[in-house]
Amino acid sequence: MISIKNTMQQDGIRRSANLLSAVFSRIGTLIQPGITTLEIDRVVEETIKSGGGIPAFLGYGGFPASVCTSVNDQVIHGIPDGNTLKEGDIIGCDIGVILDGYFSDSAKTYAVGEIASDTQRLLDATEKSLRAAIDVCWPGNRVKDIGKAVTESIKPYGYGVVYSYCGHGVGLSLHEDPQIPNYYPSRGLITADGLLSAHFEHTILITGKSPEVLTFWGN
Repeated sequence: MISIKNTMQQDGIRRSANLLSAVFSRIGTLIQPGITTLEIDRVVEETIKSGGGIPAFLGYGGFPASVCTSVNDQVIHGIPDGNTLKEGDIIGCDIGVILDGYFSDSAKTYAVGEIASDTQRLLDATEKSLRAAIDVCWPGNRVKDIGKAVTESIKPYGYGVVYSYCGHGVGLSLHEDPQIPNYYPSRGLITADGLLSAHFEHTILITGKSPEVLTFWGN
């Protein structure tokens, strides 16, 4: 069942999203060749806690870190470790925040140093598909319209869409209804073909006005 948030709850989620946005602004200045994903995780945890929040992912379902760090062909849920990032890598950082009981969730795929032009094309197309999805998040539209927007945005580039995972509601808990497929029609943790994977997501609020994007990445 979809939980409709009242004004007080919406404000609480906005505050959580503001802290999450500050986290992305912080790590965006750090991601470069030579840093380890474990170092990124430590900065994420420290920034969330210094802002009065709790890392939403830490301990969730046994997950041992505050950020999912998915490098190159990892699709999602990568666990931070001591491996260093190299020039030309890409890394998806998926982060959740709890602030005063309110949850927010966002993800961005970062370039590590200079990346190949075809890799940049993947990142640009994936981020564009997120914007296309947000543009149809209006009252009266259906969940399937979101997946359709992603599919139609990605199709001209020839990229595949991951069917194993989906978007989701957030706010009073980390994962809420509705489940939002990234494909249309509706039907491992690394890509089957070994190709790169990119991941972008925002927390958005849908009211009678235009969709409100609550998170931002800062850079």
